[in-house]
Amino acid sequence: MNKKNILSLLCLSLLMSACSSAYKIKPEQRQVSVPSNWRVASQNIAVEDNWLLQFNDPYLLTLVEKALGHNQSLLQQAYQVEIEEQRVKVSGASLWPSLDLSVRNSRTKSSSSISNTSSASLNLSYEVDLWGKLSAAQRQANLTYLAQKSNFAQAKQQLVADVVVAWFNNLSAQQLSALYQARVHNAEQNVDIIENGYQQGLNEALDVYLARNNLHSERSRLVQQQNLTLNTVRELERLLGEYPKGQLAINAEIPLLENSIPKGLPSELISRKPELIASWYQLLAKDAALAYAHKQRFPSLNLTASLSDSGETLSDVFSPSSLAWLLVGSVSAPLFNSGKLQANENIALLSLKQGEQQYLDALYSAFNTVESAISQESSLTARYQATLAARDNAVIAEQLAFEQYKTGLVTYTTVLDAQGRSYDAQSSLIELKNQLISNRVNLHVALGGDFSATNNITSDQ
Repeated sequence: MNKKNILSLLCLSLLMSACSSAYKIKPEQRQVSVPSNWRVASQNIAVEDNWLLQFNDPYLLTLVEKALGHNQSLLQQAYQVEIEEQRVKVSGASLWPSLDLSVRNSRTKSSSSISNTSSASLNLSYEVDLWGKLSAAQRQANLTYLAQKSNFAQAKQQLVADVVVAWFNNLSAQQLSALYQARVHNAEQNVDIIENGYQQGLNEALDVYLARNNLHSERSRLVQQQNLTLNTVRELERLLGEYPKGQLAINAEIPLLENSIPKGLPSELISRKPELIASWYQLLAKDAALAYAHKQRFPSLNLTASLSDSGETLSDVFSPSSLAWLLVGSVSAPLFNSGKLQANENIALLSLKQGEQQYLDALYSAFNTVESAISQESSLTARYQATLAARDNAVIAEQLAFEQYKTGLVTYTTVLDAQGRSYDAQSSLIELKNQLISNRVNLHVALGGDFSATNNITSDQ
């Protein structure tokens, strides 16, 4: 074997060893230690897709379908999925030869004559994917496309959740408006009774001023709540992709979720939650980007072929007797670029390591959301039961206080205090029921679906 062949083999050996030097995600980095059960759990569960059906409201389902078809933010993400799909096709095209046709026709005038020249050439070029550089670029584009599809799926789930939450926010706001209207009506009655009593010498002037002050406060609270109710309608209309007119008619009761959460780690959480799937694909895409950046430092093997001809007219072009052809194979390799390629590879490596932490952050955040939702459910349920008992007692206390005031046993401040406690308890019940639903919806989004237990709801208590 001569020195030339030995040198060639040595160079090839060095290049092949360099190909395997790129950083890769280690298998243990893809495995995350998580508890087998939630911290407050005892039973293992599965998740399903039908959580929206538990509310048993056809009109709500209609609004969700409308939002999925018209919400502008979701449609933007849908177009982005199509853009990434086209980028996959662009990256895949580099693996195939390209064929170009060039035709030229010119006419030149000199001092004594005019000459015509026509030429045509057919050029074929192809880069041999010797090191898998082009394949790495296509893999990155494909993984980015899959990540975008998962992001779109997550956006759809989040939009459904947002519509449901906005729907019940409006129902809650409507019930609070009705309650505040009742408070205004009750305050107006109190003013009439106390002013009549004052005119008869049964009440003091202080009671009159206190009653009037309470009436104005209730009217102010009602106006504020009516404006909040209008804003919840507009928010829902925007989610539906409509102009926020504030005219969407909503009429329903806020259900009380009676079923408890079957607590346990769903084995499908990691594999089915779109946000986590997207994060994983993004991590793999960065791994492919590192491979591409690493292989940019290797020689490129390009094959070109051309078929050309020229003549005085286009009819003379590509005449079999005068065709010219050219076949060229070329190898180009970067020798000196002031460390640019190495810096690009370092950037890709650091981006990959950053992506690993982003994936872990997304994973643990998902578990944290579920853990928090489970704990919040228990807290809200206990608060609701306590507030329900407080409301029942406050309503009775309100009635007794006013009866005793009319007989002179208590002052009017006692009546105002009792009424305030009663209305506050009723307001808290409405808000707590809405919070229970919002928390449950957030749990379904965190789980990527419903749990397999039967869901039961009941009407307002």
